Amino acid sequence: MATNSHIEWTDATWNPVTGCTKISPGCKHCYAERLANRLQAMGQANYRNGFDVTLQPQMLELPLKWKSPKRIFVNSMSDLFHEDVPVRYIRDVFDIMRRAHWHQYQVLTKRSERLLDLSKMLNWEPQIWMGVSVENEDYAMRIDHLRRTDAYVKFLSLEPLLGPLRKINLRGIDWLIVGGESGPGARPMAPEWVRNIRDQCRLGGVQFFFKQWGGVNKKKAGRTLDGRTWDQMPLPLVVL
Repeated sequence: MATNSHIEWTDATWNPVTGCTKISPGCKHCYAERLANRLQAMGQANYRNGFDVTLQPQMLELPLKWKSPKRIFVNSMSDLFHEDVPVRYIRDVFDIMRRAHWHQYQVLTKRSERLLDLSKMLNWEPQIWMGVSVENEDYAMRIDHLRRTDAYVKFLSLEPLLGPLRKINLRGIDWLIVGGESGPGARPMAPEWVRNIRDQCRLGGVQFFFKQWGGVNKKKAGRTLDGRTWDQMPLPLVVL
């Protein structure tokens, strides 16, 4: 697992599950699928099944071994709420996040209906940030599902942003990430889509993080918007 992640909004990645299946247009050019297949070809044991959903129980206690506080992206190579991940295992992951409470955890899913169904069965803690991915207006219902969960900190990942989101209901949302698609076949993202979302965040008092413009060469395209970077993040919660 990466303790120095190249993802701009996190410090480390932790994958107690690997593999996934495509469920919406944002999945079309999945970076995790490309990487999993590459790691399988290299003989990495955790990717022996390629991109098939695989539980990795040997990785469960990894955050307990990291003594310095980190922001940890949970399942960068999967979706914790995939239908093939048993409820008991999801609860095991939540238990580790409870025990290793000195970290902040960023959990992200496209399977918002299952997230909502299971929310009452999970032990939410302030350090567990819960997010949903929304690539265009057709999937805005994921935001409503997230809003109804018991997560303390709720965030949106609009990446890859594939269309405008003209009027987002930001009630109860703490943080929003925007990013364009990168890599082979990357679909373009219009600047006006990004500016509109940034302005909605300003009006709604939501922290705004602009990750990248994307494209085939994402480093060249950069991540500045109107002459500056946008790296806002929610403050950690302290519950007495």
